[in-house]
Amino acid sequence: MAESLPTPPKQREARSKNIDIPPFLTSSSGPLTEELQCSVCLDLFTNPVTIPCGHSFCKSCLNQCWDESEDCCCPLCKETFSNRPDLKINTALRQVVQLFKGKSGVTKSEVLCDICDDRKLKALKSCLVCQSSYCETHLEPHHRVPRLKKHKLINAVENLEDYICEQHERPLELFCRDDQTPVCPICTVTDHKNHNTVPLEEESEEKKIQVMKIQTDLQQMIQDRMKKIQDIKHSAERRKQNMMKEKVDSTEFFTVLRRSIERCQAELLEKMEEKQKTAEKQEEVLIKELQQEITELKRRDSELEQLSHTEDHLHLIQSFPAMFKPSNTKQWPDISVNTSVSLNTIRAALTQLQQTLDEKLSQTELKRMCLYAVDVTLDPETAHPKLILSDDGKQVSRGDIKRDVPDNLERFDYCIFVLGKEGFSSGRFYFEVQVKKKTEWNLGVARESVLRKGRITLTPQHGYWAIWLRNEDVYKALGNPWLVLSLRVKPQKIGVFVDYEEGLVSFYDVVSRSHIYSFTGQTFNGKLYPYFCPSEKKDGKNSAPMIISPVTNECAPHI
Repeated sequence: MAESLPTPPKQREARSKNIDIPPFLTSSSGPLTEELQCSVCLDLFTNPVTIPCGHSFCKSCLNQCWDESEDCCCPLCKETFSNRPDLKINTALRQVVQLFKGKSGVTKSEVLCDICDDRKLKALKSCLVCQSSYCETHLEPHHRVPRLKKHKLINAVENLEDYICEQHERPLELFCRDDQTPVCPICTVTDHKNHNTVPLEEESEEKKIQVMKIQTDLQQMIQDRMKKIQDIKHSAERRKQNMMKEKVDSTEFFTVLRRSIERCQAELLEKMEEKQKTAEKQEEVLIKELQQEITELKRRDSELEQLSHTEDHLHLIQSFPAMFKPSNTKQWPDISVNTSVSLNTIRAALTQLQQTLDEKLSQTELKRMCLYAVDVTLDPETAHPKLILSDDGKQVSRGDIKRDVPDNLERFDYCIFVLGKEGFSSGRFYFEVQVKKKTEWNLGVARESVLRKGRITLTPQHGYWAIWLRNEDVYKALGNPWLVLSLRVKPQKIGVFVDYEEGLVSFYDVVSRSHIYSFTGQTFNGKLYPYFCPSEKKDGKNSAPMIISPVTNECAPHI
């Protein structure tokens, strides 16, 4: 085994004083470690100072050496100085040491008492006036001696010099609010004269208040985000439940549909069977009659044959009139027995089947739409001045005079329009509007960014997806181009359904449970708002309000 190297004297001295030496300093860690090591304490520099000879030491280590010696000389090269140098922290070197500690993983060492000689104890407080740290024993005079009791004590810190003004070597007891920096009392009459300075404790309390406010804001942000997570989870659960509900509804729908098809098919086959039996009876009757006539005709033919060969001239003359009397035979045109169901019958059956399917489909669609019912309220800030809104925001009608309302950016000033309060930028939503007793109206959804001032073009390209009624019975879908709608009945209540992601806006007749029109394949951006227009009064014929109705379908959720 190789002989171990002797321990250097300074390391032996450090160990005798119970100073912990980091392992990387006792090994060959490279030249950087040696350059950052104080040759007195054999530890990394703490508040390094550089003296005129160029060597650097911990400030506390150098002060202790000079305090215990009659001469001020360099502990390393022994160069002697006639006057004790003014020690200034080498901030660049201190920063390098801090960076090296961070990359090396060196933990912050505990602060030791500057007065202990042999075994240094852990410091309890640091004095900004004495610029030293004290253990409990050596701190005792600061609690007893009147002069020392006036000194500024803080919790023990390793970088005590950071709490001392480098220019005046006085404690940083004040804070300059103009320059946002700590200062000493002398600074307030020199560089920071006439500045707004306050005690450091006062500024600290102000900062604590700000910190508490920031903490409150952060905690609120955390709570908001936690609530958002819960909302997302709740939304996902509701979506899952709605999906299950839709699956059940779809199963029921297709079951009913299959039964309807089977019933229609059975009815059609039954009619075909009846037609077939009727045709067969007709055939039997016709064949019987034809056979009877054939027998009669053969008899007459035989008699005529005999008469043509008779020699009895008197008998021939007497029998001739009877042979040419009209017989009981019919005049038979071309006979075609219809043994199949007529095309009109099939068409009628298919039409009935289509109507049944449309009815079942609309009922199922409406039932599904109700799952996404929302509570819509009219926004008075968007209403044209001539519109009258109910106190609960559920009814709108046309007034005779303009109301005195602020002309804000959101308000329509030419077209008699109003929007709902809440907009939707994702998902699905559904609402119902009563249009009973009205001869004209507009209804649909509008993009948040639509033009609010002047004339407005009602098309999807301009941000409107709507239908309207004019002249009591003229319905149009306001697409591009507009499309005239043929409705079987006059709708009394309109349901509006939007699927944002699918780009779908659909309109339904709630009472007859039938589909009116759908805008499909649309691209939405920004929020969509419910859109209403009660139109002109038309001499009182159209004075009834548009009413936002609660969705009363049994499948609708509570809102």
